[in-house]
Amino acid sequence: MRIRIINARTLEPATGEREDAAWLDLADGVIADRGTGTPPPSDTVDRVIDAAGATVMPGLIDAHVHLLVTSMDALDRASWSPGYATVRALREAGAMLRRGFTTVRDVGGADHGMARAIDEGLAPGPRLIFGGKALSQTGGHGDYRSLDDDSQPCCQLKPHFARIADGVDEVRRAARDEFRKGAQHLKVLVSGGVASPSDEISAVQYTREEIAAAVTEAENHNRYVTVHAYHPSAVNMALAAGARSVEHGNLIDDESVRLLLERDAFLVPTIITYEAMFEAVQASGLTGASLHKLDEVRLGALDALERAHRAGVNLVYGSDLLGSLQTRQLEEFTIRARVQPPLDVIRSATSTAAQLLRLEGRIGTLAVGADADLLVVDGDPVDDIGVLTSPDRHLRHVIRGGTVTDVAAR
Repeated sequence: MRIRIINARTLEPATGEREDAAWLDLADGVIADRGTGTPPPSDTVDRVIDAAGATVMPGLIDAHVHLLVTSMDALDRASWSPGYATVRALREAGAMLRRGFTTVRDVGGADHGMARAIDEGLAPGPRLIFGGKALSQTGGHGDYRSLDDDSQPCCQLKPHFARIADGVDEVRRAARDEFRKGAQHLKVLVSGGVASPSDEISAVQYTREEIAAAVTEAENHNRYVTVHAYHPSAVNMALAAGARSVEHGNLIDDESVRLLLERDAFLVPTIITYEAMFEAVQASGLTGASLHKLDEVRLGALDALERAHRAGVNLVYGSDLLGSLQTRQLEEFTIRARVQPPLDVIRSATSTAAQLLRLEGRIGTLAVGADADLLVVDGDPVDDIGVLTSPDRHLRHVIRGGTVTDVAAR
């Protein structure tokens, strides 16, 4: 299907360039041509979208989601079959698309079957960049056994966001297995987490040798390692061992920033998840110990973001929301705009995110030849970031690979 968008105001996030009276031709899932003024005549256009002065920009990218975690009730989730969990996840993927996200990176849980279902049009959703299961040490952030559970993990076949692997050889084997199953990156859990029952936020998980083994396997597969980490002791060790991306990073220090810059690595803050859990204590299902950990990382998150932004770190958009809290996915824009100019926040969800995903030139841009992943929004998000956070009022169309989703009737 060939689509022509006319009378648009375009926004190219990487450069900040905006053009008025612009037109774009979309064909075979890509941006086939574009320009300003009167478009060339064509008798092959199947649909014309008159933007009427609205902004056309690249589709949004959320680089930290967990599609499988559609409930905060861990006991209930443990009873789900793979099929049931997948159906719920695909429904959530459709909701993310309607919020304006045309690409998401799942950093724990999603698999090749879910990505294939979306790619084949069996369910509407954003492009799914999946990493399979994250790697956790015994007693780490991915080990959710209670303190009185003496069972040993076996097979690890059920839907879950992580798998347990201890020691260099097990880490290497687990990494190879996730890449065998199509993982496009590998997440390694190298510090304590809010929801995990057996660790502290400052706990360092995995040794440098284990992380280096994961990095070697990732590089051998032309992939990369991203790490879950809050505390600088874990962040800095992982960066020194070759990790390309850090998820969260709420407590980073000056050495963390130095390493991020030196290695041209990426930081993916996820501040909205802490705010949302804090405001919905009962719905979050967190224990008293977890709530204490939540407070520890929540209070440091915005300072860490500001420190990284001022230093020029590669910042990427992430939400990390779970269960019913996923409806607040767009609120990360509002939070970041407290310390960043709107255009920088937009870049974190478009051009910079595309670099992290190694899809620059394909997504996060309006360049000719890029995938036709676009938004048509009323208003200018550079002047008012609220244009992106209120899709019910401002989002007209989401276009993913040339397929149009009409979000709001105008």
